[in-house]
Amino acid sequence: MYKKMETNILSFIEKRSKELNEHIALGIRSNLGWSELTFKGLNILSRKLASYLIEIGINKGDKIAILSESMPELGATLFANILSGAISVPLDIKLTIHELTHILSDCLPKAIMTSSAHLDDAVKLKEIIPSIENIIIIDGKGANKNYVNLHTLSDMPDKKWRHRCPDKTALIVYTSGTTGNPKGVEITYRNLYSQVKAVGKCFKFNSDDSMLSILPMNHLFEISVGFMSFLNKGSAIYYSSSLKPKDIFSIIKEKNITFMVAVPAFLKLIKTTLEGEIRQYGKIEKMLFNFKYRLSSIIKNKKLSKFLFKNITKCFGKNFKGFMSGGAPLDIEVAKFFENIGIRIYEVYGLSEASPIVTMNTDKHFKLGSVGRPISNVKVRLDKETKELQILGDNIMKGYYNKPELTKEAIMEDGWLRTGDIAKIDSNGFIYITGRIKNMIVLSGGKKVFPEEVEAVLIKSPVIEEVLVYSDIIKTGSKQGNEEIVAKIYPTKENIEKYNDIELEKIVRQEVKRLSLELSPYKRPNSIVITKEPLPRTGISKVSRKKAVQSA
Repeated sequence: MYKKMETNILSFIEKRSKELNEHIALGIRSNLGWSELTFKGLNILSRKLASYLIEIGINKGDKIAILSESMPELGATLFANILSGAISVPLDIKLTIHELTHILSDCLPKAIMTSSAHLDDAVKLKEIIPSIENIIIIDGKGANKNYVNLHTLSDMPDKKWRHRCPDKTALIVYTSGTTGNPKGVEITYRNLYSQVKAVGKCFKFNSDDSMLSILPMNHLFEISVGFMSFLNKGSAIYYSSSLKPKDIFSIIKEKNITFMVAVPAFLKLIKTTLEGEIRQYGKIEKMLFNFKYRLSSIIKNKKLSKFLFKNITKCFGKNFKGFMSGGAPLDIEVAKFFENIGIRIYEVYGLSEASPIVTMNTDKHFKLGSVGRPISNVKVRLDKETKELQILGDNIMKGYYNKPELTKEAIMEDGWLRTGDIAKIDSNGFIYITGRIKNMIVLSGGKKVFPEEVEAVLIKSPVIEEVLVYSDIIKTGSKQGNEEIVAKIYPTKENIEKYNDIELEKIVRQEVKRLSLELSPYKRPNSIVITKEPLPRTGISKVSRKKAVQSA
């Protein structure tokens, strides 16, 4: 059994192939059944693609964009890029062409790999971005003679693989920019090694384990933890195209899933589903459930809790160990519910700039409500004045691609990274995130929205003079308690004088709807507040966010 991650990732998949051979590495369920890749098959597919990339002129340091939903072949593209010396740029498939154009204009990839489902977008991007010379389809769905397909590549001798040192860039992962432009986080091989090594110490998984993946592969949380860390342990990874609880439970049982990486919104959905079943109980059953629930919350024994609620947790199968939750704050009531029925949620904290994991709860060190303790190779400190959490370690990004000034703002001269998050640390070293210095909005599903990015789009309207975007808590309806994006708008004086209130609101809403098409759906304002007074400003003429929100 392999126990240590090599410092040279080039040998990673080859060694796994020799050790595990026909053991399943990656799989996905389709209408035709399961499509699976063994470690040997993943190795062969990766090498074949890498040889082709080198053949068509991909050089060390060239960027290759990846536009695809999660699937086994996506793993082969990541390893093929490493073998060929290229830098992977995973893209969010939910972004608009407008947003993707901004990203690719920044990094100028030489090729784009895409699934059949997103081929049309890839073709449009190739027409817009002159640096893109090749489009490669990575799945076997359908046939298109105009483009090379990973599954129909002819065999060719292995090329001389491109070794790269630990401080070279392996990935550029884009996050939303605070000024309306995206930021590319450069992740090095050293960053990836540090994450895989630390996660491996926290969780003792092996080739007997299997993981169900539901997060998109453009997220570092999924790449570093859900993909590389589990593969390093020889665990099988399965993908689901559906987030419906019944489909998830079906896969968990069928493939004997032992672990899942998820976001809080998904965990809340599962909790709601289970509670729906509990509400169907008869009077005596409900009384018995409530008694067992109180008992479990007092005794706090995981095995006992699992036994008491085996009729509820049977949907997770016999060997399910728990969830790892990240990307957004975990509702403490959700955490308590699962803990009390015998299923643990290991909350983690991180950010893209940290590759991304900084802290983690484990069986050895676990505390509900906290985001755990720092992983083994990370140091933390709090700024004396602001209480901002700052970190130091091999997981800190190389910097923001093409943005040296922003990099200097994020990484201090002594090497510590500013997280922008306010925190407190208890006497046992457990960390609690208490607020955000930055204006970033984190939605319930873990999606991050920067207000300035939305504002930069809406301010293009000739009808709008000023705009401020912020988040608010939904007070009523089925989504009560979730965060929504609010746009507070001050129209131009001309339009305020020209139209009555009803007409003005109609025009402003039409403008917001029109311009919001440039944004991904989750970034679009859910609520609009129209004001006839200019937004409050500070002494240096900057809009005072705090005052503007308070007066909304």
